[in-house]
Amino acid sequence: MEADFQKAADTCKRTTACQVRAGAVSGGPWGHDSRGRYRCVFLHFMGGMGMSPEMVHLLLELLSGVVVGFTLGLIGGGGSILAVPLMVYVVGVPNAHVAIGTSAVSVAANALVGLGYHARARTVKWRCAGIFASCGILGALVGASAGKAVDGQKLLLCFAVLMIGVGFLMLRGRHDRGCADAQCNRDNAPRVMAFGGVTGLLSGFFGIGGGFLIVPGLIASTHMPILNAVGTSLVAVAAFGLSTAISYMMSGYVDWGLAVLFIAGGTLGSYGGMRVSRRMAGSSGMLTVFFAGVIFCVATYMIWRSLHG
Repeated sequence: MEADFQKAADTCKRTTACQVRAGAVSGGPWGHDSRGRYRCVFLHFMGGMGMSPEMVHLLLELLSGVVVGFTLGLIGGGGSILAVPLMVYVVGVPNAHVAIGTSAVSVAANALVGLGYHARARTVKWRCAGIFASCGILGALVGASAGKAVDGQKLLLCFAVLMIGVGFLMLRGRHDRGCADAQCNRDNAPRVMAFGGVTGLLSGFFGIGGGFLIVPGLIASTHMPILNAVGTSLVAVAAFGLSTAISYMMSGYVDWGLAVLFIAGGTLGSYGGMRVSRRMAGSSGMLTVFFAGVIFCVATYMIWRSLHG
């Protein structure tokens, strides 16, 4: 197998070099940059095993959707944290704004699927979800308009820095199990509304569902357990993602074929994530540490890619 992989790499190197000299490749999703070469090697390797490039590409899109859906079902967030870099660095979407717009559509749809699973498990606090989501929708629309005016690569870099900050905040509260009877009331409603508005603004600006901000926001404003925060957050994730998706859709920044494949894969992943989340509910620290670890790994890679082209 090692010899086959080396042969694929040599073939891809020759093919890419010829395409560049002929002017057929301009550094697009399957271009001559480093990530294009890696995908090209993978395609040739899988092609040698009897799979066509088109089939391999479809498989990558479906598996990426499964990862996004699993993460949403497991921790209520991280869908776009993973969807955007997966679309850019694995699938090969060359335009960051298209990746953001398409991920918003996919994450919103997958969040609704995950919400259905959590609703049946009775882990959703609907009043808190309604207040949080309604206050965040306007912020998401404003943020999306501002985000489209920023250079795509700079947007990804800022996104990664924000991810690291949130990861540290989540680790600080990893041992807090929360109050199972927590509800939204007159005392904490202003805090829930404030967290919802700010989270919606950031969600729209970075083109994310916002779950990785909503979960700690719900915990901080209501002191609910993380399992309830995960289920409740999916209402806002879907609402924010839909608001952002509509804005990007109107600007033509959505790849519908890719979105459909991500949603299909995400439907399967959401169910698996929800099942694992319920099993891990007895240890909120485990869920939090896992999520923070994913955030740090993805953010580090995104920063490295942004700084090194």
